[in-house]
This record gives sequence, C-alpha cells and structure tokens, in this order.
Amino acid sequence: MAQILFTDVRPHDVLVEDGRVVPLERRTEGCEVVDAGGLLALPAPVDAHVHPDKTTWGQPWLSRTPAQTLRDLIEGDVAARAGMAAPVAERAGALMDHAIARGTRAWRAHVDVAPVYGLSNVHGVREAARAREGLLDVQIVAFPQLGLLSMPGTAELMEQSLKEGADILGGLDPVGIDGDLHGHLDLLYGMAERHAVPVDIHLHDGGEQGVAQVLEIARRAKSSGVPTTISHAFCLADREDLAETLAGAKVALTTCALGADPVLPVGPLLDAGVLVGLGSDGVRDPWTPFGDGDMVNRAHLLAYRTDARTDEELAACYEIAAHGGAALLGLEPARLQPGDPADFILVRAQSMAQAVVDKPIPQFVVRNGHVRERSY
Repeated sequence: MAQILFTDVRPHDVLVEDGRVVPLERRTEGCEVVDAGGLLALPAPVDAHVHPDKTTWGQPWLSRTPAQTLRDLIEGDVAARAGMAAPVAERAGALMDHAIARGTRAWRAHVDVAPVYGLSNVHGVREAARAREGLLDVQIVAFPQLGLLSMPGTAELMEQSLKEGADILGGLDPVGIDGDLHGHLDLLYGMAERHAVPVDIHLHDGGEQGVAQVLEIARRAKSSGVPTTISHAFCLADREDLAETLAGAKVALTTCALGADPVLPVGPLLDAGVLVGLGSDGVRDPWTPFGDGDMVNRAHLLAYRTDARTDEELAACYEIAAHGGAALLGLEPARLQPGDPADFILVRAQSMAQAVVDKPIPQFVVRNGHVRERSY
C-alpha cells in the first residue's frame, strides 16, 4: 500500500499507511517522503460545540443589536437570520472549509430546530457535511434554541430530526428557558431512551439554580445510562466540589472560553476523571462578531482564561481540544502512535505549549493519511 513518511518532524518522524500511523520500520522502498523541516506534529483537534447554521462566515458584515438577556439574544438571532440571503448549506459549508484548512477533524454541531425553521437547518448542515465527507466528521445536535416545552411543536420536530440528519438530542436551560426542570428532562431523556441517542444540554443558568439542574441531569444520566454532555455549565466555574459527582455519573462537559462568561475549572475536572471538550460556540453569527472556527486559537483562549502558565498547563488546553473532543464524539484518539488514525497537523512551534501560545497556522493538514492542505 502507498506510504507517506514525514521526516524531520517534532517530536518524531511519522509513517502513514492506509490512513493510519504505522511503525517506522515498516517503511517500504519507494515510499513518498515529505520533509517537514522541523515542524511540530499535533493531533488534529475537534470542535466539540459549534453553531454552524447561525454563522455568517464568508458573507457580508452583520451589525448586531444590543442584548441584555439570553432571551434578547435568542430573539435577535431569529430576526437576523430571517434577513440572511445565503442558505444554511452555503454558510455552514464555508465555515467547514475554513475549519478543515485549520486542521479540525470533527464537529459536534448544534443546529436550531423550531417551528419557525422546521428542519431546514438540520438539512442544510447535513448537506454541507455530506459534501465534505472524509474531510470533516460532523455530528448534528437537534437544538431547541427557542425552548423545548415553551415553544409548541418543537418536541415533535426534534424527534423527526433524528430521521432526517440529526444524531443527538439537545436541551436548553430547563429552568431558565422552559421553567420546568423535570418536564424538560422527562421529555428529553424519554426521547433519548426511545431512540438510543445521546443528549447534549446547554446550561447557561448560574448560581444554585444552575447547580440544582446539574445535579438532576447527573442523576438522570446515571440512572438511564444515556450518554450526557452539559455544555457551558457556567454555574460550575467555582464548584470544583461537584467534579466527583459528574465523573461518577459519566457526565461530560464542554466549554468555549467565551468573552465575559465563566469558564470551567478544567484542571480539577480532569483530575477527577470528568471528560471535557472544547468548542467554538458561535462564529460570526447574530450572537457575536467573534470566533473563527480555529481550534488552535480556541485552545489559546482556554489557556488565557484559565491562567495557564506552565508547559503542562498549556498543553492540557490543547489536549482538551484534541483528545477530549475526540472522546466526547466517540472518535479514536489521534495520538501519533502506531495504529492511530493519521489525523494531524504540522505547525511551526517547538512544543505543544508554544503552539498554544503562538497560535500558528498549520503548514500541513493530514486527514485520513492524506495531505489535504499545505500552507507556505
């Protein structure tokens, strides 16, 4: 089989065959050789939380309206999207192409499902993903952005979405948005158990109200066995004492290191055995002018927000993006070891820690053992 040998690579040369890393001693005569010129190989990162149906990537500049509350942001989002001329598949596809060029191997995409949209967002993101099959793995979360209980018709659309392109069921602030913790979770976990799919719940609610929801979600996850992720979980920013509870319930968390919002205490969570992923969240959408879908940049933001200083702390932020994200999505780890999928990037840096600080653009993107992008 055709082989590619990447030489002069930090921390070691990499031999690729049939989409996987293989031992260097298996090199055959006539093997293609790529001189990496001292570049650093990093496992390809995963964007574990992104909203591609909302993005304006590649489109004219969008001016955003003031918003004081979560509900203001939701309503502003609906209004802004009504005026977007480009279809979801075009906008999401443009962001996918950028993410692929920056080395991202997979997305967990949260896609709005509501009566005002029907399933058009799910169809659009799935269309864009199919066009890039083999370049970017995409899991679609059917996300009730306007409310699960409080927006009649949404639950039925959520269930239908699993037949039309969605892979996971999403939730949103059972108390803050729907005002009914148990009703929201009864419906969500009931659907998840019927269809044997995971759930991923946005939780913006803070304080004790948020913590109460985390504890009930953990109880439901443990009793049902439904794979469960809580996204954002701002209420946990100063609640390291709940790490053992989350680990015991096998509840995963995602953080996005957003602006002024609280960030998860990733060190104590990882030490307790909690699976943590990292995501972009909104990218150039009605919610925010920021974001670029580049997970090296996002690892930098996480390191900055958590005051990472040592090489170990800096590298841990990238490993959350790479290995944490892969585990969250159920992908094989890309550790650059024999047998691993050959999904990696080559960047100008001496170490993973330096890459997190310097945010280099990948010079090579290798996906499924093939060089997909080269930058010079």
